[in-house]
Amino acid sequence: MREYILVFLVAGAVTYLLTVIAREIALRAGAVAKVRDRDVHDEPIPYLGGLAMLGGLVAAYLVARELPFLSTSSPLVFRDAGIVLVAGALICAVGVLDDLFELDALTKLGGQVLAAGFLVAFGIQFVFFSDAQGDQYPLDPAQGALLTGLLVVATINAVNMVDGLDGLAAGVVGVGALAFFTFAYSLTRLNGTDRANTAAFLSIALAGVCIGFLVHNFHPARLFMGDSGSMLIGLVLSASAVTLSGQFTPDQLSRGADGSSASLLPTLLPVLLPISLLVVPMADLLLAVVRRTRAGRSPLAADKQHLHHRLLEIGHSQRRAVFIMWLWAALVAFGTVLASLYSGWWVVGTVGAMTLTTVVLTFLLPRLHRPRLPGREVG
Repeated sequence: MREYILVFLVAGAVTYLLTVIAREIALRAGAVAKVRDRDVHDEPIPYLGGLAMLGGLVAAYLVARELPFLSTSSPLVFRDAGIVLVAGALICAVGVLDDLFELDALTKLGGQVLAAGFLVAFGIQFVFFSDAQGDQYPLDPAQGALLTGLLVVATINAVNMVDGLDGLAAGVVGVGALAFFTFAYSLTRLNGTDRANTAAFLSIALAGVCIGFLVHNFHPARLFMGDSGSMLIGLVLSASAVTLSGQFTPDQLSRGADGSSASLLPTLLPVLLPISLLVVPMADLLLAVVRRTRAGRSPLAADKQHLHHRLLEIGHSQRRAVFIMWLWAALVAFGTVLASLYSGWWVVGTVGAMTLTTVVLTFLLPRLHRPRLPGREVG
């Protein structure tokens, strides 16, 4: 665990330092987010935060290879992690081009599919799946490739979609990465296997990168991650989940904390956790399509009625709106992990308490902190 903590700190520190350099590069290259009607920032902000995040991931990888415990782990751990980082560099490069030249949607999708295809070509893909009855089936290469590609591309676009407020995407992915690290590390303990695995390494490094970037990205942001960052962290999050399928057997993935192996949820978690992050943005997307269609406008027409805009409208500040959405992400991610590893009424009670707290903070805080209107002068 100590070496994982060191990986987390290295990723965060290097990202924090490189963000200053990335900001200067963005300003000189003209990669700056202009102020649009639907945006919540009121001055141009530079992009290219993804370059700093990629640097943090690479630094964590290089340091981990020299650590006493992680360096003696299975060669598969760093082989798979290296492939994910190369794919991350590829998607980050596509994002940099978009930040500079505003690529069309089809070109960006092509880059995402290319990065996912690179993962599959080097063996990073699902190798088995479970049905609703808990029966486990091996996937042939074509099926595994298709499922992997869909998950990676969907997660990339989900993270890109949720990147609407300062610190929102980095916080949501950071929370998801911490939850997935908890799950991946717990699996090694429950099964008595080597504590080093690619999923745990990538997820803790990704969490560190997100925290290091948040220092500069939290409101008021000095730098945006841009597509170079949102697509990068979306790919790493989903790819870390995929690697779990290749390094644990179905029986090991389905083992709960009580030693039983009848639970379906842990087996599905590598798919469920990245998809769980889609819940908020996909609901937002569905509501946007319905709203715009009913108003007689194009479903692709931009507006200021997304979920984060609604949080601002009901009285949350930008910082508090971001914090609320972090809470919802934590509820889904850690709630899913908790339910997959443990059972009993205490799990139901804990998840219920988490849900109640999140709902209360979402709707009660604006009433408690409603700004006072200035009094009218008399005379």
